[in-house]
Amino acid sequence: MRSKSREAQPLNRCLLCQSVLSHIPVTLHQVRILIYGLNYSPELTGIGKYTGEMSSWLAARGHEVRVITAPPYYPAWSIREDYRNTLYRTENAARQNPAEPIVYRTPLYVPAKPTGLKRVLHLASFMLGSLPVIARQLFWQPQIVFTVEPTFFCAPIALLTAQATGASSWLHVQDFEVDAAFDLNLLPAEGPIHALALGLEKLFTQSFTRVSSISRKMVERAVAKGIPASQAILFPNWVDIEAIHPQCCTTPNSFRRELNLEGKIILLYSGNMGAKQGLELLAPLAQSFEHDPRIHFLFCGDGAFRPQLESLVTNHANVTLLPLQPVERLNDLLNAADIHLLPQRAGAADLVMPSKLTGMLSSGRPIIATADEGTQVAHVVNGQSSNEACGIVVPAEAPQALNAAVTTLINNPTLRTQLGANARNYAIQHLGKQQVLEQFERDLRSLI
Repeated sequence: MRSKSREAQPLNRCLLCQSVLSHIPVTLHQVRILIYGLNYSPELTGIGKYTGEMSSWLAARGHEVRVITAPPYYPAWSIREDYRNTLYRTENAARQNPAEPIVYRTPLYVPAKPTGLKRVLHLASFMLGSLPVIARQLFWQPQIVFTVEPTFFCAPIALLTAQATGASSWLHVQDFEVDAAFDLNLLPAEGPIHALALGLEKLFTQSFTRVSSISRKMVERAVAKGIPASQAILFPNWVDIEAIHPQCCTTPNSFRRELNLEGKIILLYSGNMGAKQGLELLAPLAQSFEHDPRIHFLFCGDGAFRPQLESLVTNHANVTLLPLQPVERLNDLLNAADIHLLPQRAGAADLVMPSKLTGMLSSGRPIIATADEGTQVAHVVNGQSSNEACGIVVPAEAPQALNAAVTTLINNPTLRTQLGANARNYAIQHLGKQQVLEQFERDLRSLI
């Protein structure tokens, strides 16, 4: 192993009014948006990445954006060193950069080993620590209060804030946190705790003006939980298709060069290394190909499962482990792959929609995903027909099927090229950052 202020009322169509209208600044239409969520930039993966990009994009569009969040800690489950000396801090308070939001960081308990009970305490600590900051925002009078699940602990506070200020409320579901906690055995299922959690989830979720999620299957799941269809919308994760793009085969790749992997067929997993990823499949997969000199596995990321993964692949010479890479190297990393690996545990694929999938697709490389048929992951990777497939889907926790899929793509470079082209096309058509966020902005304005 290697290590909406309100919209302007219609104006008379006289020349004078047209002249005045042409000089009205964009800020006439700005909306005061309070974003309340656990994860935020500069976290490089998952929810923090998307909430950070969304907030900055909205601020750059002229909206007044304030963010209440925690210090960066994910996926390493350790608060970043330069955030450890203060309980509360404010970033961009004087609006030195008007194109960025004001960010309030609040205290957070971060367990080194996030077991079920410790996770609950971790989430509750953010809710409690954020209360003084949330209270001050009542005087600011936001027009929209936007909160992200996880953590669902924020939902009742967001609803109370919206009610107190007359704002619209928006819950964005990145993960079905309650379902995942019990279905993945992080908390005991089928008991009084489970029943109470489901009851509270239903009560609070149905009170939001709008509920969104990141895939159509997850939106359908929200509706099945009792959200009126008129209130539930799709707000998918996105990718910057200009920044993440296929490199020409003649372009030198820095990772291949630095790791002495030129000419190898590289299978890459990159992202959070946590409980729901199903990463326990990776070590035996690598072992089954350790005598094939063409093949090398590259596992890049951090998270609670990483120490265990390290121990599992210690003696495998065909595996290299890397830490999370800075965003400026992400395109190079994703292009180092010949094949992307997207393992998931059984039952997780419609509770969570892996954010890493967007980059995989945009990089123009084929994907091997473990997911049950009918899930959103399977829908995207399989395509609507074989001519649109972006990769191969195998059942979750089926190592023999995973091995066969890897063998198929290793031995068929033409198929890899076709699947990769389909992946890039899907990203361009459905996941472009500008088109996703412009639609989101229109949906925000519809609430004002």
